[in-house]
Amino acid sequence: MELFRVGGDVPDTNYLFMGDFVDRGFYSLESFLLLLCLKVRYPDRMTLIRGNHESRQITTVYGFYDECIRKYGSANVWRYCCEVFDYLALGAIVLGASSELEPSGPVVNDSTQSTMAIDDGELETEVLNSKGEVTMSTYRQRQRALSDTSTDSRNISPPRDISVAPGQAPTRTGAPGTGASGDGAGSLSNKTGAILCVHGGLSPLIDTVDKIRLIDRKQEVPHEGAMCDLLWSDPDEIDGWGLSPRGAGFLFGGDIVKQFNYKNDLSLVARAHQLVMEGYKEMFDGGIVTVWSAPNYCYRCGNVAAILELGEDTSNGGTVTRSNGDYGRSNGALATDKPGMRSPGRRYRVFEAAAQDTRGMPAKKPVADYFLVSGPEN
Repeated sequence: MELFRVGGDVPDTNYLFMGDFVDRGFYSLESFLLLLCLKVRYPDRMTLIRGNHESRQITTVYGFYDECIRKYGSANVWRYCCEVFDYLALGAIVLGASSELEPSGPVVNDSTQSTMAIDDGELETEVLNSKGEVTMSTYRQRQRALSDTSTDSRNISPPRDISVAPGQAPTRTGAPGTGASGDGAGSLSNKTGAILCVHGGLSPLIDTVDKIRLIDRKQEVPHEGAMCDLLWSDPDEIDGWGLSPRGAGFLFGGDIVKQFNYKNDLSLVARAHQLVMEGYKEMFDGGIVTVWSAPNYCYRCGNVAAILELGEDTSNGGTVTRSNGDYGRSNGALATDKPGMRSPGRRYRVFEAAAQDTRGMPAKKPVADYFLVSGPEN
């Protein structure tokens, strides 16, 4: 409930939850059922994707199975929830995000990070505390207006594609991330690339978003393969791919993220899966971000949590052109003539756990062992 207090109520705010709804908490069942009810009531406002803990094997070890037995006296509720887990999506694409933020207010501790005058830059990131006060903001160079650019038509972002001769089909046919075109670079009025949301990370078996759509997700999470990797992998400061200490998924470096984002017209990969004491962590020049929204994890970690807030680009009336065509699909090779994309404006709302007297906790219950296990299974 603290998360909705900070982020806003449904349906006034659209939410995308990136998995791990259960385990290691006293109220996993109530939390998951609340999200399901909100999904049923506001299906266009709530998006739920699967995490590695939404599986039969993991929930029998880390608490959710025991919680259902304790509260209902049988495993039936656990079985029903596991059947729902099998139908959760493995990822989501966010389109139409704005590349610029409107400032929420002055920075309370004057920690603005910028190499340019604020008047000359556009707000790229902003960090707010639980009181709504801005604690940090970063700016980037503002794109030049048309009146300031060269008269060379190749440097102008036109309302139509003039890169081809009249009468020929345009090369930009679809929105980024839809698989319609590898050189879409957003809609013609929106230079912000798509945002891929997954729970864990990338997979060496998946080089395009289309391949995620081909996975038969209605099954228990396997121990290996593309579906497993999406839910278990982690970014790391390495080159290429590496073995994961979790025993499932892979480690992947910045070069993998850059290549994947380029090939799929993505400006950002958003994921969860790893505890971040500050609530969020951007890596690889902002190509990927970990968002952790569980404050004081396991009731003992003392971490803060964060919500990533994205603005909506209204330059084209809030609409995003979509297409299922294959014309002009990129082969993934790095080219010099591909239009650059702007990363989305990102606002992080950081918050702490609600006071114990306001959220309650089961009385006289010993802390279960699975709350105290230290390991890589987050």
